[in-house]
Amino acid sequence: MRAQVTLLYLFDVAEAVTLPLLASTLGTATPDSSLAPRGAVEYQNPPLSFDGASVNAPAVDGFGHPRVRVYDYGVISLAFTHPFEGSWDELAALGPRFIDNAALDAEADACCRVVVEHLAGALERPRETFLSEDYAVFATLPEPGESAESVIAGHGADIARLLRGETGTLSQQEIDEVLRHRLSYLSDDLVVPAWNATFVCDTEAGIDAVVEILEFGNSQLLQFRYYDHRLDAELSRTYADLQREGGAYLLGSRRYTRAARRIHAHSIDVRELVDRTENALKFVGDIYLARVFALIGARLRLDRWKGQVRDKLQTLDGIHHFAVEQSGIVRGELLELTIIAILVLELVLFFLGIMK
Repeated sequence: MRAQVTLLYLFDVAEAVTLPLLASTLGTATPDSSLAPRGAVEYQNPPLSFDGASVNAPAVDGFGHPRVRVYDYGVISLAFTHPFEGSWDELAALGPRFIDNAALDAEADACCRVVVEHLAGALERPRETFLSEDYAVFATLPEPGESAESVIAGHGADIARLLRGETGTLSQQEIDEVLRHRLSYLSDDLVVPAWNATFVCDTEAGIDAVVEILEFGNSQLLQFRYYDHRLDAELSRTYADLQREGGAYLLGSRRYTRAARRIHAHSIDVRELVDRTENALKFVGDIYLARVFALIGARLRLDRWKGQVRDKLQTLDGIHHFAVEQSGIVRGELLELTIIAILVLELVLFFLGIMK
């Protein structure tokens, strides 16, 4: 059996990347358009891809130099690919080796930092610490006369064990759970995605398209994880500010005004980033790739992360309205006290005979 193993390591390294500047700096980087020949899939702003050797990116576990892909919303993806020939048992044994491997994660992180050093001039607001995602893709070419159903019937247990990264024999219930999430378009192609690995049986062009969809999906997951963490931090800060005891009532209430301004600016910023991430890739009419992305998105739980981000944005909106209302109440009370003070002053002056 001929196959290939692709390890994807994605890192959120900056708020954004100026791709034209990066392209002019590297010279060898080109806009990625591998999905364009399908005719109905387009990037809003195509990422740049280049050979990691051009920036001295080190190899990982004998895989050679990575292919680097840079997205304009601040994500860098490293793809390490290695060919494989062997039996199904030998392929299934690769799962525990490459899935959730802490040593490989550390090597990929070090490799990413080398790449970031070379791209520093094109990064906007670089991160001090990187959020990361890792993903494994095991791909085989279809054998002549072999259908997707025959692959499932003959090697479904091996595929499930591969994707779960287990050395022991899985239960039939777990095998059925893994294989339940699969997709075939032609009779001999097959995609079986899981949370952190995918099995693909397709032509070389089909494999490349699925790998690119997987890479894009993981980049979205990484972005929504970042937005979620950022909103958590903002909510914690806001709760602390609003619950802190102030000094004099009128002076201490200024924290509502400050909180309202900060929350409003933060919400606009995050919403802009979310819109840019969600609209980065559009499926106009390619039913197959759209279904592949929907299936992969479900396995990566993208909708859940998007929902969490939207819920927290709504919470911030509620806090913003509360802070604005409190500021308005305080201004109204201050105005009333000012009017009362003026009236009292006029009465005092009147009784003293100073004012008639």
